[in-house]
Amino acid sequence: MSKILIKNIKGLVQYGEDMPIARVGRDMQYLPILENAYLAIEDNVIVAYGSMNEWEGITDWRNVEVIDADGKYVLPAFCDSHTHIVFAKSREEEFVDRIKGLTYEEIALKGGGILNSARRLAEKSEDELFEEALIRVRKVMATGTGAIEIKSGYGLSVEAELKMLRVIKRLKEALPIAVKATFLGAHAFPTEFKENHRGYIDLIINEMLPKIEEENLADYIDVFCERNYFSLEEMEEILIAGKKHGLIPKVHVNQFSVMGGIAKAIELGALSVDHLEEISDEDIDAIKHSECMPTLLPSCSHFISIPFGNARKLIEAGLPIALASDFNPGTTPTGNLQVVFSLACIKMKLTPEEAINALTLNAAYAMGINKTHGSISLGKSGNVIITNEISSIAYIPYAFGENHIERLIS
Repeated sequence: MSKILIKNIKGLVQYGEDMPIARVGRDMQYLPILENAYLAIEDNVIVAYGSMNEWEGITDWRNVEVIDADGKYVLPAFCDSHTHIVFAKSREEEFVDRIKGLTYEEIALKGGGILNSARRLAEKSEDELFEEALIRVRKVMATGTGAIEIKSGYGLSVEAELKMLRVIKRLKEALPIAVKATFLGAHAFPTEFKENHRGYIDLIINEMLPKIEEENLADYIDVFCERNYFSLEEMEEILIAGKKHGLIPKVHVNQFSVMGGIAKAIELGALSVDHLEEISDEDIDAIKHSECMPTLLPSCSHFISIPFGNARKLIEAGLPIALASDFNPGTTPTGNLQVVFSLACIKMKLTPEEAINALTLNAAYAMGINKTHGSISLGKSGNVIITNEISSIAYIPYAFGENHIERLIS
């Protein structure tokens, strides 16, 4: 039995009972912080918290690890609801191409991008992919990530997509944090199906999905609905098929263009719609009348020099937002959510309070784990982060070049 008592906490962040499932609109400014606090965790479950003035009943524990957090903040661990952390190789050559003036879409059209990653992934064994991904996940845990969603999508064949999903399943079993798996076979059309979209969609529906259900390899299904990728009609067909196999939609939409993907994804029961660098008033209206979480990926916008999602417009419309890393080798080669935190404040004009809500409570909702993660509440997961000694929560996005996390408890 594991027992941890954190005492003398400068500020216990995002604490309380009867938490909303997400914070929306102006309420995203609200961030409860209890000063001079303690937190008790037993077998990775929060069992008590409160003011240090009221902590006497906790001191009779036996075999307890006591952590003195004087001058430090404790927060629920960050939840990263959108990553592609299983991949074969970095793509810095495309980074140089962009410096020279090529766009992401131009690089993809000449055989780079997703297809580049797919070629490389086919050459790697499952064991190699697992060991490399395990290292990456441990690195992001060191920067505060305590729950992570991981997508397939660099396979683009039956064998390679299943290989990726089996790696993710092994990560679930090996890691002390929550891991969710998303099937993204509809990430791009493989070269051999470039002129035969029907053939590849049939492969997804008739061969990949039944095997995924048989081996219980995924929680969610995703489609990259975008010009030069999957059309609105193709997305609809794939998501409907995925739902028949028990997979909930989480969709890439509106990265480069507005195609009606948001309304259609919501109609099909999407838990989240992700990217949203481009958005229309009709899109916002569709989200307003749904339970879908709009998820923004500012480090992707930063890295490939595309517009940042309009977070202020969404919040002012009374909507929630979540933030995620989009960690992948082509457009976001970092999973550090402290970087995302800072970019959201600097480039999207979120307040630190709004950004923390987007990285904890709302991000947990976007992962489907809000009952166990996202806040410091009795009975929830004890995955929390302890900061270094810092002057305020705003110091984390302000001093963007540092790792402000002393420890992740998982």
